[in-house]
Amino acid sequence: MEGSVRVRFAPSPTGLLHIGGLRTALYNYLFAKGHRDGVFVLRIEDTDQARYVEGAENDIVESLEWAGLNVDEGPGKGGEFGPYRQSERKERYEQYAEQLVEQGHAYYAFDTPVELEDMRERLKKSGNPSPKYDAITRMSMKNSLTLPREEVDRILEEGEEYVIRLKVPRRETIRFEDEIRGFVSFESKGLDDQVLLKSDGMPTYHLANVVDDHLMEITDVIRGEEWLSSAPKHILMYEYFGWEPPRMAHLPLIMSPSGGKLSKRKAESEGIPINTRDYIEQEFEPEALVNFLAYLGWSPGDDSELHTMDELIELFALDRVSKGGAVFDYKKLIWYNEHYLREKPAEQLYPRVKAIAEEHGLSPDEAYLKEIIPLMKDRVSKIEDFVTMGRFFFEDPEEYEEQALKKWKDNSAELLGAYVGKLKEMDEEEFEAGKLKDKIKEVIGEYDVGFGPLMMPLRVAVSGMGYGPDLTPTIELLGKETTIRRIETAIKRLG
Repeated sequence: MEGSVRVRFAPSPTGLLHIGGLRTALYNYLFAKGHRDGVFVLRIEDTDQARYVEGAENDIVESLEWAGLNVDEGPGKGGEFGPYRQSERKERYEQYAEQLVEQGHAYYAFDTPVELEDMRERLKKSGNPSPKYDAITRMSMKNSLTLPREEVDRILEEGEEYVIRLKVPRRETIRFEDEIRGFVSFESKGLDDQVLLKSDGMPTYHLANVVDDHLMEITDVIRGEEWLSSAPKHILMYEYFGWEPPRMAHLPLIMSPSGGKLSKRKAESEGIPINTRDYIEQEFEPEALVNFLAYLGWSPGDDSELHTMDELIELFALDRVSKGGAVFDYKKLIWYNEHYLREKPAEQLYPRVKAIAEEHGLSPDEAYLKEIIPLMKDRVSKIEDFVTMGRFFFEDPEEYEEQALKKWKDNSAELLGAYVGKLKEMDEEEFEAGKLKDKIKEVIGEYDVGFGPLMMPLRVAVSGMGYGPDLTPTIELLGKETTIRRIETAIKRLG
């Protein structure tokens, strides 16, 4: 590909960064980094002041950093195409909107909100289900196309409120090539005369977007499918300005497991965290979320599923992004998380597990905790499980899980009693996994039962649960005194 690639991630700071936004950022990043000298720009589209949320920009920046998507240019980062917040670029948009008016491709509209509402009501009554301000209705409205020139000049001079609207042609087919969907065409009669400049002098998304993509020399616009219907308006503006439009790619929707788009409401009902912040707070492994999101609408074309960021950069291509929606499979995300947790050495996990333990009111000894981590690693799905599932390493179980109690049979107390007898005869130094297993074999040999009838109630007695890490190394780590105490308590309580 000739020339260097420049892409942008351009979120609006109207709330926390949505998981779909993070995927869009990721695809832009992978695409840029997969090309020599590719540049990944962050642009904050904060022109909608009414919907601006304090702290949202900060959340976007922190979320991208957490996920390892390092921005080359953006707010606080600098770059020769700044400023990178649209609210700081206001004058530029005004000048370009006026240019379109002068060229006859846009016009001033003076209609009040009441007049616009009347127009919609009138059209609805005459059988138009989705009325809009367009090539037909504009001629019965109050704008610089219907009013005499002197009247227009007078209104502008007196400082009355107005907006600038794009003059969309009545009968035109607008075609462009989408990098993912191939050729796409729209009929202009389906488009409204989009407001470009609002009455407060702020641009709408559409004008600011086109002007900034041109001025920032963006070569490829990779964004969500919801912007596909806006693309023809953008293509028209590029044509009117006489600019070369960037290549465009519209990514597939993220779907809910129960069907339909993954909305906030659906995500909540299905237990899927919807904002990147949730994943940070729940201490997901960032590599797991990145790997999972990469595959949410793209695949390298083979059976591989696990890739580092560098490998994803190497493999990623837009022609392998699907057109159809991608279903958010939370179980698959957990599978990725388990994988990346297991890959990390205990040394690296220790400070995080220690912090979680302290949050839970525990203050474990460093050496002890470093022995628990490798033992638990193959059993946990998320880092907090080291503490929540492994709580029995720090304190005796106060109660026994209901499911686990089903494993407690009529002969359980007798078998455990026999095992305790053998443990009491052991010296501290011989209290290790291999010998503990031998003692289990002795008991089941003497009572002529299988492993299950002793192992199951033994696990319940020492941990309170019916599952967990390898049993004999666990008992070794708990130590002789603790193990005997817990078994005797269980015999007393469960009989």
